[in-house]
Amino acid sequence: MGVYYVSDFLERSPVMSCDVPYGFIQTKEAKYYTFAEEIVIQPWRGQHHVYAIFQIPDGYQYEYLFRLKIPGEDIQCGGLMPLDKNVFTGIPHKQGYYPVRGYLNTRIAINLITKGKLDQLKKLQNWQLGYVMTKKM
Repeated sequence: MGVYYVSDFLERSPVMSCDVPYGFIQTKEAKYYTFAEEIVIQPWRGQHHVYAIFQIPDGYQYEYLFRLKIPGEDIQCGGLMPLDKNVFTGIPHKQGYYPVRGYLNTRIAINLITKGKLDQLKKLQNWQLGYVMTKKM
């Protein structure tokens, strides 16, 4: 089932609604947030070339969607894919963390760029991902 989800996601790259019920973890426990460590914005190369790399501490589960918060714009969401720790992402690997790649739909990125929001799109703090503890440490 997981393979089907990944292949389906990579084939369609749908616009993600921030209102989907499975997108964000509902918990009474503490929820933490991290920001992007690296952003790639190359929509002219086609699908899957607008994304951010996040690093999540081992023992924590990330939410299924990330948020892109650009001032003056609606909050946008995108899907996430785990990366192998051995995959070179262009950023230093933090010991005790694992990388996750969050994809933004290319059409959304192009729309923001045409509105003159490229600088905000490049700001690491505008890309946010929540995570929660999955086991007692």
